[in-house]
Amino acid sequence: MTLRFRTRETELAIARLEPDAAIPAWAWGGAFASVTRTFRELSIVCLAERVPGEVRHERGWAMLELEGPFAFELTGILASFLAPLAEAKIGIFAISTFDTDVVLVKRASLDAALAALARAGHVRVD
Repeated sequence: MTLRFRTRETELAIARLEPDAAIPAWAWGGAFASVTRTFRELSIVCLAERVPGEVRHERGWAMLELEGPFAFELTGILASFLAPLAEAKIGIFAISTFDTDVVLVKRASLDAALAALARAGHVRVD
């Protein structure tokens, strides 16, 4: 399966708060934010510059956005995109939305990720 994707030039951070924490105002703003609450944590992905230093977080993530939308009945979309990254030993953080999937890779691994995806036949459109 060939997928089309684009990169986004912004640096993202992934932050972790306690599961019962209120969603902080700094999480919002900019072109991208994702907030997920589970029984064990509140995870926030947002622009790196917005995360306060005292919050547990990891900066330096780059975004690969799959070109959707994808019907919910389709299977294997994310797996076909992640397999070449796994083979290249590139760690990821995946986020799914209603229309598409977003895969974060460390900015230091971005060139290797793009090469692995190109070898697998995926097409960068930006």
